[in-house]
Formats: sequence, C-alpha cells, structure tokens
Amino acid sequence: MSVLDKVNSPKDLKQLSDGELDELCAEIRELLITTVSKTGGHLASNLGVVELTVAIHKVFSSPVDQIVFDVGHQCYTHKILTGRKEQFCTLRTENGISGFTRPNESEHDIFSSGHSSVSVSQAIGLAKAKQIKNEKGKVVAIIGDGALTGGLAYEALNNCVSDNHSNLIVILNDNKMSISQNVGSMAKHLTNVRTSKRYSTFKSRVRKAIFHLPKIGNQINRCLTAINGALRRKIYHNATFFEDLGFRYYGPIDGHDINALVAALETAKAHNHSVLVHVNTVKGKGYNPAEKNPTQFHGIGQFDIETGEPKSSGETFSSSFGKIVCDLASHDSRICCITAAMTEGTGLSQFRKEYPKRFFDVGIAEQHAVTFASGLARNGMIPVFAVYSTFLQRSYDQLIHDVAMQGLKVVFGIDRAGFVGEDGESHQGVFDTAYLNSVPGLTVYAPSDYEEMALMFVKGIYHDKGAVAVRYPRGKAGKMPEDYTYDKQDAAVFGDTSAKNCIVSYGREFSKCYEAYEQLDDTFIIKLNKIKPISDEAVLLAKDAENVFFFEESIKTGGVGESFASRLEENGFNVNFRHIAVEDEFIKQASVDSQFEKYKLDTNGVLEVIRNEQENKA
Repeated sequence: MSVLDKVNSPKDLKQLSDGELDELCAEIRELLITTVSKTGGHLASNLGVVELTVAIHKVFSSPVDQIVFDVGHQCYTHKILTGRKEQFCTLRTENGISGFTRPNESEHDIFSSGHSSVSVSQAIGLAKAKQIKNEKGKVVAIIGDGALTGGLAYEALNNCVSDNHSNLIVILNDNKMSISQNVGSMAKHLTNVRTSKRYSTFKSRVRKAIFHLPKIGNQINRCLTAINGALRRKIYHNATFFEDLGFRYYGPIDGHDINALVAALETAKAHNHSVLVHVNTVKGKGYNPAEKNPTQFHGIGQFDIETGEPKSSGETFSSSFGKIVCDLASHDSRICCITAAMTEGTGLSQFRKEYPKRFFDVGIAEQHAVTFASGLARNGMIPVFAVYSTFLQRSYDQLIHDVAMQGLKVVFGIDRAGFVGEDGESHQGVFDTAYLNSVPGLTVYAPSDYEEMALMFVKGIYHDKGAVAVRYPRGKAGKMPEDYTYDKQDAAVFGDTSAKNCIVSYGREFSKCYEAYEQLDDTFIIKLNKIKPISDEAVLLAKDAENVFFFEESIKTGGVGESFASRLEENGFNVNFRHIAVEDEFIKQASVDSQFEKYKLDTNGVLEVIRNEQENKA
C-alpha cells in the first residue's frame, strides 16, 4: 500500500513518519502530473507547494484551523489531502472538482477563490471573528510573492499594525518572482535556531524573568529588543518590513524541506501574535519541463508527459493580438503595451522582446496598470493594456475616474471575453459588457475573427475619440461568411431585412448564429461590430422585423442586448424581443462547448429558440 493510500483526511498525516512524509510528497507529485496532463490546469504552482501543503496539514487541524489559499490555483495538494483524492481525476471537468477552492466541495475550503491578493484580508476577518466569539483555532493565509504585488494585500498587511491578531499566521510562498532571495548560510542557520522549540521556550522564559527585575527590567528588555532588531536588519532583508507591519517574522525557510517546514510552522502555531512565515519554493518542482518553463506550465491544457509539449496549438485571438500590437508599434513609436503579470497569456511575449522600452509588466496590479496608462496617455503615448476580462473588473473605478473622465486615449485589449471553460465561476469573462456599458465616452468593439480585430484596433486608436476597448474570446476564431469583409462599419446585415425574424449578435457568438441562420427561412441576421455605442443604423435594420432574437455570450442584466432593446423601444419600434444570454448566475466549470449548449448559445440552441417561437405563434 502506498503512503497516499493511507491518507484520506488531514488527521491521517499526524501518524506519518518523516520518511513517509517525503514519500507522500513524491506520490502526490506523480498524481498531479498525471492528472493535469489529461485535464489541464495550474501545474507549476501546485508542484511548488506540495511539501508546504503537507506540512500545513501536518501541523494544523483543518477545519478548526482555517486555511485560506490566495488565488487558489495552488490548492490541488490541499484537495487531495482533504478527502477528494478519489475525485481528483475529475479536476476542472463538468460536475467534477474545481481547480480552485470551493466551500460547496468541502468544509476545508473556506472561500471560493480565483482572484489574487485577497487571502490576508479574508484571514484577518476570520481571525477577528474567532477572537470575538472566543473560538478555537488559528487562521492560516497562504499568499504568493506574485499576489503580494497587488495593493489589496498591502492594505491587509497594514491592518496588522494597529491590531494584533493572536491567531493569525501568514505564509509567504516566495518562488522568487518578486521578493528578494535569502542572504546565505548565516541566514539559514539563524532561521533554524529561531524556529526551534527550545529557542522559543528559552526566549520566552528569559523575557519573563527580565520583566520581574525591579526597576531595570523594562529598560533591559527594550535594550535587548533594539540590539536584536539591529542584528536582524543586517541579516534578514525582508524581516524588518513585515515586523514593522506588526508580524513576528520567520524565514526564509526551504519550502521543499518537510522537516524545516514542520518546525517553522509549529513555532508559528505556538505564538500568541501575528506571525509571517517566509518560504522559498520552486515553481514546477519535480517535473523538469515545468521547472524549466514555469510560465508555460502555470496554466496549461492537455500535454504530453514525456515531452511536456501541449497537445493543442495554432492561431488564437491572443496570439493574433500580439502580432497586431507589434505591427502597430513598428509604425508608431507612441504605441506601448501594459500587462498585469500575464505577458504570455495575453500574447505579448514578442512585443516584450522587440520593444522592451515600451513594454511594462506591472505585476498583479490591475488598478495601478489602468492609472499608469492614464499617465502615459496624458503625456502623448498610446498605451494598450492587455488584460483578461475577469481581471479588468478590479480596475472599474480607475477606468471611470482616471481614463474615461479624463478623456484619454487608453486602449484596452480585453482577452478571455465570454466563456472560458474549465476555470469556472471566478474566471468567466461575461461581466465586462455590462460594466463597460455604464462608462461614458467609452467605445467597445467585438471582433469575430483576427482580421476584423486588427482593423478594430486601428479604428479605435486613430479614429475614435477617448478610451477604446476591443473584447475578444479565448481560443480560436469561428467560421465567417465567405463574402463578408469588415470595412470598419459599425454593423453588417445578412439576408433580406423584410424577413419576419431578425437575429442580432456579435463577437464569437455571431458564428454560431450565422450557422443557424443558414438553416432558417424568413430570417435575416445583424452582426454588431461596435457594441458601445450601438449605432442608429444597426437599430434601424431591425425595425420592420416581427421577432428580434438577440443572442450574446455575456450576462443578460446590463448587457448589449438590453441596450439594443432599449433603443428599439425609444424609437417606437413594436417588435417581439427575445434576449438569450447568461441569466443572473455564476457559470460553472465545463468545456466551452458545453457552456454554449447550456445557455442555448450554440447553433442548435439558436435554432431551438427561434423554431419554438415560431411554433408557439403558429
């Protein structure tokens, strides 16, 4: 029987020897690699925290001790150890377990995760509630150094200055993306000393004895504290920062030394004070392709285990975007690109290589990215911010106040718009149409193929006033009508506008609708190219139809369909309007094709909606 076979809950870890813990980590790594090669997922980040996660569950008692994972894309080992080992093969599949923490899956998952820099804020709230209610247990927040670039994390850390939380432990998972390395063997040696139980007990006893010395106890203690602080500032670069924020600091700890991790966490657990444990890890640990290229294996689809090569490739909207901005930059020195730690994901690797002085990776700091872009624009540059739809949500205020209200030319390349599939509720790009609709002066385009996208960027940059957004989906373009050419028109029409039924759509969804249109009688279709503002011409095209069916791969409330319906009503056009979109709900993980089918946005769904309407009226 393997060690992993013995572990069905965190309690089982308590009985394992040091050797068995090492063996367990090796078996978990094998399971991670095998599973993710079939399902896709976040491999590198999870391989990097195997030992850390095992040590956490060895030392703490979840769920009495609450464990909060920042982003959540490193929670796979946690899921395996908390009763989901048998279901792990269903990772990221429809009706399977999520690639992020989800409370509906397990009592060991405290929050639904997906976005970064939130764990410390959540943990402080949990810790404070425990204190108020006199509940047992520690609260452990695991945050990566990448997530620590997000401003929300610093707001949370700053909160510890004024209010000590005796039950709060923050673990900084440092994979050398943004926090400095340790300073050598002396630091490691002293860390080992400081995290030993004997040292902690001795230090506590000495402090108590000193305090009882008449008259001079307090003075001696302050002197020793000052000397200790001075020495630590010389040895530990990060310590003073975190200690100034109110934490007891331990580290750096080797994140792949299970014994060192257990010792450090036991010491942290014994504290009656906010503690930060600094852990060094290697992304992709134990799988050579992932160690060599952790960025590629951060989020990857199916891949060949032997070679590490992805099983799918070819042109996508993201890769096409990268070519477009490189071409624009070659002709215009004002063009520059910004990303929030998503260079490869947004297709900007080549731009970074060709135009390094005009490329800016600001880290996981979308709010800063937008306001930074406003400064670039004010002084004559044309910044293009490439960002996933789900992460642009974090910059809504900056988009309004710092860009749109200022009337500045900032261009947003909104990637992963619409359904994104297996990443689930936290990552679906279906909300941007609604919140962008509310921003005055903002122009929004929705291309259906790569050529169209290129021309929309040109039009947005050089012809439209103010801020412009071009939103496009994850993956490849769909089939387009053979005789269609985008000539920078706001809308296009296919078929006889005197027909009884009118289909309206935009972006990727248009391809689905067009396939349905080819199978329908007495129907024409309007393709919206510019979805904000909707042009008068586009509305007029639908005025004589009996039935207007608006299909969009987005949230219904506040979406483009509602704007179109409002325009029809304002102009006195009496039509039967049907709006097919995502209802008031979060989209569960499934393949993109399955998501299209569920919301009746695939070709068969479009046909079903229209034919049912015709039958009901017959």
